[in-house]
Amino acid sequence: MEYDYDLFVIGAGSGGLAASKRAASYGAKVAIAEGDLVGGTCVIRGCIPKKLMVYASKFSHLYEDAVGYGWSKVESHLNWEHLITAVDKEVNRLSQLHIDYLEKAGVELFKSRASILDPHTVEVDGRKVTADKILIAVGGEAVKPNVPGMEYAITSREIFHLKEQPKHIAIIGAGYIAVEFACIMYGLGSQVTLFLRGDRILKGFDEDIRTSIQEGMAQHGIRIICNIEGKSIEQVPEGLKVSFKEKVTDSAITADAVLVAIGRVPNLGKLGLENAGVEVVTCEDEDLPRLHGYSVNCAIGVDEYSRTSQPNIFAVGDCTNRINLTPVAIGEGRAFADTEFGNNPRKFNHENVASAVFTQPEAATVGLSESEAKRKLGDAVQIYRARFRPMFHSLTGADEKTLVKLVVDKNTDRVLGAHMVGEYAAEVIQGVAIAVNMGATKKDFDATVGIHPSTAEEFVTLR
Repeated sequence: MEYDYDLFVIGAGSGGLAASKRAASYGAKVAIAEGDLVGGTCVIRGCIPKKLMVYASKFSHLYEDAVGYGWSKVESHLNWEHLITAVDKEVNRLSQLHIDYLEKAGVELFKSRASILDPHTVEVDGRKVTADKILIAVGGEAVKPNVPGMEYAITSREIFHLKEQPKHIAIIGAGYIAVEFACIMYGLGSQVTLFLRGDRILKGFDEDIRTSIQEGMAQHGIRIICNIEGKSIEQVPEGLKVSFKEKVTDSAITADAVLVAIGRVPNLGKLGLENAGVEVVTCEDEDLPRLHGYSVNCAIGVDEYSRTSQPNIFAVGDCTNRINLTPVAIGEGRAFADTEFGNNPRKFNHENVASAVFTQPEAATVGLSESEAKRKLGDAVQIYRARFRPMFHSLTGADEKTLVKLVVDKNTDRVLGAHMVGEYAAEVIQGVAIAVNMGATKKDFDATVGIHPSTAEEFVTLR
């Protein structure tokens, strides 16, 4: 049968863009559909605008730290409108750049959301088009809990477009999005209250990372309220009243804005998955928030080659809920294109994927956490750890701490995981990740000469 396209991609985020351009480079006729700005979560409302705001939020700390080095005290304030406008301008510039890349690659762009009609047909812009293969790369979407008044709360989508800076912002959530924005908004000058359903942030990360970041946030002045049960959000003359139960006591605070960052759900609404027999990995936990009928940990089921239950339909990125990171989506998309169009069958390796949390203090990690390693190897795990005040703060007087940690298999001496909390953690761990992926041993680290004086050298001097 002759099709309109060799490949039709639904979603022009990181995974969809990477897959479409790689497939087109092999000579495939490719189209891609996107109902939002081209670039996906990372470019529009994730990695890029968030990191720009992280940069902006650090200046207030630098002004304070400079005094210890002899600089006169700086009295400065943030122009919120200037920041938001500048960030939005950069987002739109990058989005247009991705459109230009698609055009150069010969990929046709449909500026509309597409839905699947059958295994080889999609509907887009009111017309039906056919494709030999379909790739779903629709990403994820923020979800809110089922609490009265949640319509007054914003998500990570809206926070980049607030017209005024909140004097006090309440943030609900314990994951990396919640804690990153808590640090961003505090650094920009807002009062911040962070609500946790449990007693710790960053579930799934190494315990030392969780503890170090949470202690650092509290020390900087972020109010963290643990073990709460959200009851309601109510609009009052003073702002938004957040009512909650803390242990057995009913309490409330009033803030100018409430950011909900409890998680993201694969953006599966109105895709027409059922029309093509594409199976979704479902969850029966009705206590979890739901969006489009799916709970937050439902996703499109795929095999190791990103193939769904329908042989000619594939899915990559956050909608598969494997590892929800931009470089992973890009890697999955390229591996799919190489396999299906480049005569180079390969699987994307999901092991030892490095990641970072751009909080203050910053954190980064690669490989196994201490608890994960001990579950696998028991007593055969050796931990090397150092916690110290970084040299930069020897003159500022600030009580800041840096953590570096290696998780090692005593039987083989192989480094199973590396973790860091401190300035430039992401930059340091990116390099360490190469060694971990190559199977480096603790002896290999020990035999490496450190760069002195630096924080990074601590990884090769741990004893």
